[in-house]
Amino acid sequence: MPIYEYICRDCEKVSEVIRPMSQADAPLPCAACGGKHTKRQLSLFYAESGGRAVAGTSAPACGSCAGGDCGSCGH
Repeated sequence: MPIYEYICRDCEKVSEVIRPMSQADAPLPCAACGGKHTKRQLSLFYAESGGRAVAGTSAPACGSCAGGDCGSCGH
């Protein structure tokens, strides 16, 4: 099951909840204050791989491109 982040509009606390995708937008009381004005927010993540592409890249355009990043050669 995915982890969703919700922000409380009353106390502005963010909480993470594991729940089925079918319940992602279902009402959820705030874990901190019990308020009923919570909203699911966009969850962000960070991935690092020592300078190499992690996902969403295609093959390099030339031999000098490192890991699909053509910033060094201008392609």
